[in-house]
Amino acid sequence: MEFDLHMALVILAAAAATFATRIGGYILITRMKSIPPRMEAALNAVPAAVLTTLVAPAFFIGGWDSKLALAVALFVGLRFTHTWMLVAAWIVVMIWRHSAGV
Repeated sequence: MEFDLHMALVILAAAAATFATRIGGYILITRMKSIPPRMEAALNAVPAAVLTTLVAPAFFIGGWDSKLALAVALFVGLRFTHTWMLVAAWIVVMIWRHSAGV
């Protein structure tokens, strides 16, 4: 395995861009006296956006075990805590995979 300078520079550039956007947002918010309502609404939408980017690929690319587990997690999550949602989805995947012999 050889050292690839181009790939190392791409990784460093991506790290610098990530750091700049994170520190830039922090500096911007700390210099404000109050957060405007539109910015607060945008910040409140971030957790849902992040969750969507994590769950959507698993749902559309994953097998039926993943689809069923996510559906069960959705319905359990509407009624119970996050821990029970995780446990229910995990049980569904384990039962599916055990019965399929995967």
